[in-house]
Amino acid sequence: MTYSLDLHDIQGNIVKGYGRFGYPKARYFFLNFSRGEAARQLLDQFIPFVTTGVLGTGGDKPDATTNLAFTYAGLRELGLPDETMRSFPADFRMGMKARQDILGDQGPSGPEHWDPIWRDNYAVHMWISINAVDETALEQRYQTLIQLIDQTQGGVRLLSGHRNGAGDDQDYQAASAIYSNGAPTAKEHFGYTDGISDPYFEGQTTSPEKDAIGSGKVTREPATGAAGWQPLRPGEFLLGHPDEGQEYPKAPIPRLLSFNGTFMVYRKLHQNVGAFENYIEQAAQYSDDGKEGIAAKFAGRWRNGAPLTLFPTQSDADQFGSEWDAAVDTLFLNPNASDADKAAARTVYEQLKHQRKAFKYDDDLDGARCPISSHIRRTNPRGALEHGEEGAFDTPGALANRRRLLRRGLPYGDSSDRTSNTGDHGIIFMAINASIERQFEFVQQQWVHYGNDFKRSNEQDPILSNRDEGVMVIEGDASTGRPPVFCGKIPRFVETRGGDYFFIPSLTALRMIADGIIDPT
Repeated sequence: MTYSLDLHDIQGNIVKGYGRFGYPKARYFFLNFSRGEAARQLLDQFIPFVTTGVLGTGGDKPDATTNLAFTYAGLRELGLPDETMRSFPADFRMGMKARQDILGDQGPSGPEHWDPIWRDNYAVHMWISINAVDETALEQRYQTLIQLIDQTQGGVRLLSGHRNGAGDDQDYQAASAIYSNGAPTAKEHFGYTDGISDPYFEGQTTSPEKDAIGSGKVTREPATGAAGWQPLRPGEFLLGHPDEGQEYPKAPIPRLLSFNGTFMVYRKLHQNVGAFENYIEQAAQYSDDGKEGIAAKFAGRWRNGAPLTLFPTQSDADQFGSEWDAAVDTLFLNPNASDADKAAARTVYEQLKHQRKAFKYDDDLDGARCPISSHIRRTNPRGALEHGEEGAFDTPGALANRRRLLRRGLPYGDSSDRTSNTGDHGIIFMAINASIERQFEFVQQQWVHYGNDFKRSNEQDPILSNRDEGVMVIEGDASTGRPPVFCGKIPRFVETRGGDYFFIPSLTALRMIADGIIDPT
C-alpha cells in the first residue's frame, strides 16, 4: 500500500531538492521582528508565495520558489503561547550557537568567527529562501518580498551581515550551482559531484520501487537474505507521521502546529580549497593512488561521482565517467539525437545511475576499496555498522536509518583560484530532519568527529574534520598487496561561518500562526 502525503500542505523544499529540480540560483535572507502584529500580517501576505510539495505536478513549474521557516525566538515574537513554546525540543530551543560543543564548532569554526548576522542568537527570527531558474526571476521575487517587508514600517526588519569575500556585509546570502560551459553542474568547490544519494521517503513521488533504490533503506528479504531497497518512513523527516522506530516523532503542541512540519539546520560552511588541493597533492607522493585517488579515498567517491566500492581504480572511474557523460549528452544536451539513440542512452543512463546510488559495503567490510573513514561511509554507512555480523538486525541499516538527513542548499562563491583559502567559497548546507538531536547532531558529533562506531578510534571524517591536524588511515588491500597509507596532519578543510536551527511549518500551521490562533489546549 502506497503511503499518502498531503503535498499541498507540505512546504516544497522538504519534498524536493530545488537545485536538482531546475532551480540553480538561490538567495537566503533573514528577518527580525520588533512588532509581533506586524510580523503576523506580513506572514499572511507571504503565504500565497509559499511553494508546496506539489511543485512540478502536471508539468507546472514557476520561475521562482519561496519557502519560510522560524527560529525559536522568532516563534516567540510571533506570539505563540508559553505552553506551546515549552513543548519544542531542547535542541531547537537552544539554537545552533549554544550547541557548539556538540557540533565541534571551535577554533576557526567558533561563533566568534561567524558572519555578523549570526553572532547574536536572538536577532534572526525568520528564514526566507528563494530558488529560481535564473537571476532575473530571482531578483523579481526578491524585490516583491522586500516591498512587502518595507510596508511594515520597521515592524519587520531585513537583517544584513552576510560577509562576502571582500569583507563587506550583504543583505542576503547568494548561492548558485557551479557552472561549466554555461550550464549548471552538481559539483561543489572541492570538485566532487554532490547530492547523489539524498534520502527517499514514502509519499514523495508515485514510483517508490524506482526512487528508493540507493536512496531509501537497505532491507533483507526474510526468505533468502538478499538485500533490497525500500523507502524510508516519512516520520524521519516529517512530524506527525510514523518513523523507522514505528513511532511518531516528538513534536510540539498543538498537533495542527507540528503536523506536516519539520526542523531544519542552516549552516554556512566555508571550504578551504587551497588547503585541500595542496594536501591531496602532497599525500599522493606517498601512495600509488595518485592525487585523484587520494581525493576519492577521502570522499568515498571519485570526483565524477563513481563510488569507490564499485569502481576501485581510476581507470574504472574514468570509464564510468565517459559513459555517463555520453549518455547525459545524448539524453539532455543533443536535440538532434534520434529516438533510437535516446532509447539506448536511457538504458545506459539508468544502469549507471543505479550504480552511483545502489551500492553497499557488504563486500568491502575491511575498507580495502572504500576507506572506512571516508566521508560518504561515515555519514551514511548503508548497513555497514553490522560489521559483518549477518542478521544482527532485521534491517541491515537499522542504526543508520534513524540518522538520515535530507540535504538541501547550494554552493556559494567562486573557487576558480584553486590555491586560495581566503576567497568567498563554500556551501550553504541545510539539513531537514524530524529530530535535530537524533539525526543531524548525532551524525556531526558521533560519526563525523568520532570513530568509535566504526572501530576507528580517533580518526575523523577527513572532509569535515574539525581538527587542525587530523588523521586517517587508508586501508591496504591484501588481495593486491597494496599497503595502507597513513595520512597525518590533515588540516581543517571546512569551517563554519554561522547558522541556526529552524522550524518549517506546514501551510496550515503558517495560516494559524498568521491568524494568531495557536491554542495548545
